[in-house]
Amino acid sequence: MARTPILAPILLAFGQLDDPALVSVLLRSVALAGLCFLGLAVGGVWATHALLPAGWRHWLGDLATLVVTAVLALWLFVPVAIVIAAGFVGTVAGAVDRRFYPGLPAAGGAPLAAQLRDGLALGAMVLALNLLGLLLAILLPGVGALLAWAITAWALGRGLFVAVAMRRLGLAQARAAYRGRRWPVLAQGAALALLASVPIANLLVPIVGIAAMEHVLLARAPAG
Repeated sequence: MARTPILAPILLAFGQLDDPALVSVLLRSVALAGLCFLGLAVGGVWATHALLPAGWRHWLGDLATLVVTAVLALWLFVPVAIVIAAGFVGTVAGAVDRRFYPGLPAAGGAPLAAQLRDGLALGAMVLALNLLGLLLAILLPGVGALLAWAITAWALGRGLFVAVAMRRLGLAQARAAYRGRRWPVLAQGAALALLASVPIANLLVPIVGIAAMEHVLLARAPAG
């Protein structure tokens, strides 16, 4: 019997991007993340005008605020989008189930509050590790970028898988399921980390990641 390619889950996830449920979650998570950074920019401009004397210092402060916000958005948009998308794990995973695994019983794992807490923890972890990766990339050009990619791959893979698994399992069981699927999870995480480094395409990371991890969790050939 031919072995299933290790990246089959993420390929199946990309193939489902035409699903209205996934498109809806993508648009909402991107819009909300964009509003977060817009709020950061507006707050920065307001602070600049409140703290600096009027005149050319305002213009310089506004420019600095916009540059800093753009850099933060480029580097941290994915973690912020993951925090937001964590609230839609059930929507994305449910869409995967309907298309590929229609015979499965309804999910009945950890309580929704626990899933949301874990999703927020995931986003915070990815955010912190992305900041660490940024620091490494600055201090250790080349090697630092490779380390940053490896850190992001681990965080995205493990975090998204556990978040998805908690929909059907308790937290302890979800972590045990991760240990039993460590290499497929890390393979998807590595691919997602590469995607996260590509502007515009990185917007797909939370949705594609959730969908891919649902396939890894179920670990069987799709029904159709």
